[in-house]
Amino acid sequence: MDQYCILGRIGEGAHGIVFKAKHVEPLDGWQCLSSVPQTGEIVALKKVALRRLEDGIPNQALREIKALQEIEDNQHVVQLKAVFPHGAGFVLAFEFMLSDLAEVVRHAQRPLVQAQVKSYLQMLLKGVAFCHANNIVHRDLKPANLLISASGQLKIADFGLARVFSPDGSRLYTHQVATRAVGCILGELLNGSPLFPGENDIEQLCCVLRILGTPSPQVWPEITELPDYNKISFKEQAPVPLEEVLPDASPQALDLLGQFLLYPPRQRISASQALLHQYFFTAPLPAHPSELPIPQRPGGPAPKAHPGPPHVHDFHVDRPLEESLLNPELIRPFIPEG
Repeated sequence: MDQYCILGRIGEGAHGIVFKAKHVEPLDGWQCLSSVPQTGEIVALKKVALRRLEDGIPNQALREIKALQEIEDNQHVVQLKAVFPHGAGFVLAFEFMLSDLAEVVRHAQRPLVQAQVKSYLQMLLKGVAFCHANNIVHRDLKPANLLISASGQLKIADFGLARVFSPDGSRLYTHQVATRAVGCILGELLNGSPLFPGENDIEQLCCVLRILGTPSPQVWPEITELPDYNKISFKEQAPVPLEEVLPDASPQALDLLGQFLLYPPRQRISASQALLHQYFFTAPLPAHPSELPIPQRPGGPAPKAHPGPPHVHDFHVDRPLEESLLNPELIRPFIPEG
């Protein structure tokens, strides 16, 4: 850490604290995975502490390093510059990014205009397509993990849950890892707030069913193969037309969103296919990154954020369901009568 002057704290993740720092001395004995930090360069340092030395490096940190080694040098994936030991742990040195997409959406005075939405989505799709072409599935895509540079470039970050996947589908993955994907992010950009704003697993499921309707074997044949398919049942609910959910969105945007928000995974449009969708070739065209909202710089006057609902409820299996919900009325239409 002597090679860096700490300038401030950026945040804290599941496996360590992230600092903004300035490189002040040349590197000696570091494992450099990409371009070496230069003297005077501003970087982000993620300090990962080892709880017990005998436990070794956390799996999530190893996955992040491995994934970024596989897909380094892409303009839409955050760059891991070096890894070096520090005390009873180690430090990952990343290129410094000014903000993230969650902050951009939160501080916007109104939903982003079409050209801005197209630009952010196009950069995201390019990054996702590159990851998938290199057999990397991120599994934790959400606005907070999409970093924004001072020039407006969007880059995918936080590969702690990433996996190398098998194109033939022979490898099994846990169903416990789930987060917003590209379609949900597009919906949030168009809406100015999350499309499915659940506060826990049950509420999240109810929000999805309320808009996309109750899935059935006719719509999603593979649903019967899911491990928990017979453990829970919901009253049949018809899908809501997306033009009613997002009345201000263009027909092209709704068409692309509909191809993302399909229950059968194999029927969803891929990132590379989505980049060729007519949405990106009709006016207004995607904005240049320099025309996008400038992220809030640390230390500057903070714009007024739009507060969301308080996170005061958690889901517990040993408590009545009604006590675990922010709004119990959300699930009432989906509970079979009798």
